[in-house]
Amino acid sequence: MHTMLLEGIESGKRKSHTVKLASDLVIVGGGMAGTCAAITAAREGLTVTLVQDRPVLGGNASSEIRLWILGATSHMGNNNRWAREGGVIDELMVENMYRNPEGNPVILDTILIEKVSLEQNIKLLLNTSVYDLEKKGTDQIDFINAFCSQNSTEYILSAPLFMDASGDGIVGFLSGAAFRMGAESKEEFDELFAPDEKYGELLGHSLYFYSKDTGKPVRFVTPSFANKELSKLPRFKTFNLREDGCRLWWVEYGGRTDTILNSEDIKWELWRIIYGIWDHVKNSGEYQDVENLTLEWVGTIPGKRESRRFEGDYIMHQKDVVEQREHFDAVSFGGWALDLHPADGVYSDKAGCTQWHAKGVYQIPYRSMYSRNIKNLFLGGRLISASHVAFGSTRVMATCAHNAQAIAMAAKLCKQKNLLPYQLADIDQIKDLQALLLQAGHYIPKIALTLENNLIKDAEIKVSSEFELRSLPFDGLWKPLEFSMAQLLPVADGEQLSVTLMLNCKQETNLKLELRKSQKLGNFSLDELVEKQEIKVKTGEHKYQIDFDFVCEASQYVALCLIQNDVLEVKCSSARMTGVLSIFNKFNKSVATSSVQSPPDGIGIEEFDFWVPERRPNGHNLAFELGKSLKGFGKVNLANGIFRPTHQTNAWVASQKDLKPEVRISWSSSTSINEIKLFFDTDYDHPMESTLMGHPESEIPFCVKAYRIRDENGKLLYAQEANHQTINIISFEPAIPVKELILELDHPSVSVPAALFGIICS
Repeated sequence: MHTMLLEGIESGKRKSHTVKLASDLVIVGGGMAGTCAAITAAREGLTVTLVQDRPVLGGNASSEIRLWILGATSHMGNNNRWAREGGVIDELMVENMYRNPEGNPVILDTILIEKVSLEQNIKLLLNTSVYDLEKKGTDQIDFINAFCSQNSTEYILSAPLFMDASGDGIVGFLSGAAFRMGAESKEEFDELFAPDEKYGELLGHSLYFYSKDTGKPVRFVTPSFANKELSKLPRFKTFNLREDGCRLWWVEYGGRTDTILNSEDIKWELWRIIYGIWDHVKNSGEYQDVENLTLEWVGTIPGKRESRRFEGDYIMHQKDVVEQREHFDAVSFGGWALDLHPADGVYSDKAGCTQWHAKGVYQIPYRSMYSRNIKNLFLGGRLISASHVAFGSTRVMATCAHNAQAIAMAAKLCKQKNLLPYQLADIDQIKDLQALLLQAGHYIPKIALTLENNLIKDAEIKVSSEFELRSLPFDGLWKPLEFSMAQLLPVADGEQLSVTLMLNCKQETNLKLELRKSQKLGNFSLDELVEKQEIKVKTGEHKYQIDFDFVCEASQYVALCLIQNDVLEVKCSSARMTGVLSIFNKFNKSVATSSVQSPPDGIGIEEFDFWVPERRPNGHNLAFELGKSLKGFGKVNLANGIFRPTHQTNAWVASQKDLKPEVRISWSSSTSINEIKLFFDTDYDHPMESTLMGHPESEIPFCVKAYRIRDENGKLLYAQEANHQTINIISFEPAIPVKELILELDHPSVSVPAALFGIICS
């Protein structure tokens, strides 16, 4: 029965409804960093309160802003091979591509909400803003105060540990954490790329918009506040109708002002710009086929790039990125360019961004992920401790998310060991943190998972076959050598290369060939020439054998480079497989302007060539025959603790002729198994941009879809028929006693052999 609520006059003032919540970890900010941290912490047994001041999760990736998630892969436009971030962010990206290859940001919203809602340890508070907090003494947070506008409820949120992933750093600011805003001088960290006042010290905000074809004429009456003078600005670029407006990242403004306090003013100026762009498109007469176009959506909150950066026990800087410096406390990695924008944004006469890449990925230290003076505060997302220049690389969403997973795992150890964040920053504690992260699919360059907690350390591993790379069939297309092309080959210590290629020549010519590798093991910049050859090529289609003298001194990728020649075509193969890739000496205009990075003198950036892959369905491997097989696909890789290609494949790959690939793990006596983790190949070279761009495939061709697990008696313990994820976790409750586990895998397709990066049994 309904009972009416009737309250009389209140002589004083009423208080909001108040709810007190206590948890192990409070995370403020529900962007990709906060979301991935919450999921990670919850799965590790922590109770989490996730506070988001917007109605959806995802931050800049959400349907409210609609920017694609990217990180070290950089649109496949740099030399970072197999560099997509691991762990939860990988799980989300793979799932999004499976459900949403079209790149619909609304579908991404549903995936993020679903993943969070499935974790019972997470209390999610949407539309809830932090406005105050209380401290314990001078250097710890006791609780925070937040208010939800939708249910008129005030929340008092207490925890021993807090993580600020709010973008502007509201918790860090209120708590008194040391922070910076703006650019450092060149002298402070010896950063020669540090901008001067003319360029500006802050990155601005951007707004996106959607357009669509209605199929009938649509009039656009320009609002009075629109800037109709945009076409006269030095930075105005013509609108690409095929991109529907939502790839105009250069519609940027606000870097000359306070990007926090003046955020609403910045938004208004961006609205003026966007409606001015649309007025120009519809009403200037300079565009054809625009009569039926309409504006479908314009952002209502700006996508922020930069505001406060907080100080940890280590401040990352330019040389950490460019020199790929190693840190004892590495727990994450980055690989986006040092990407700075002119502070005047769309009103600047300078290029919309200045991007300079490193030769490979770089480590990110744990010491940059907590406040140096607020002892129970982690720094998540773009708040991490970095200079303005280094922030130009660390700020992108996939990097922020990967860092945040490290923070969540650190919070687990803090609770388990009764420590504060800074107390984890010693070498022994860091080893424990690194091990937990690697087991969860995280990637830390140069760090491998040891077998200490893996039961296969005491087991014998047998496989039904091991792939040997002797040839890739001459059954693909003819590829014109309009760009220099290279085939990456995993070569072991002591091996030499003798290669047979098929060439088609319009007229007699000479083909120049090079063997290249990278000076730093694990890089793919091909900055070391090890041998050159030149062969005469006859008119027509012929095979040619090239014998190289180079002897490999350490297992690594070596690139067979065919130098650009306008009268030549090279035969490619339809075969694709784990750890084998073709790359090209050209550039991706999204992140570079030339196939050679040629920085000006005196900015501390190296010059080198870009060797980048092509996206499927392009990017075919060379067809070739080798004098001797390359054997870098053996069972030894299943226990080496690296779950992606690095300087070697790190994968066991079954022979294509093996009709029933299997792995047998045997123990001398009965062993109790609680959990099995399998690490499959979902192509870490694929950026999987989350929105707008779209992808021609929803599943990765290298990923094993179907497999079965049996015991020594042939009893079926588990079967999977439709896998598309990187990591599969099979849990047994109660634990099962076995002497042998038999893993039966099906090849992903007729042309792609089954591959597996690793197995963890516990």
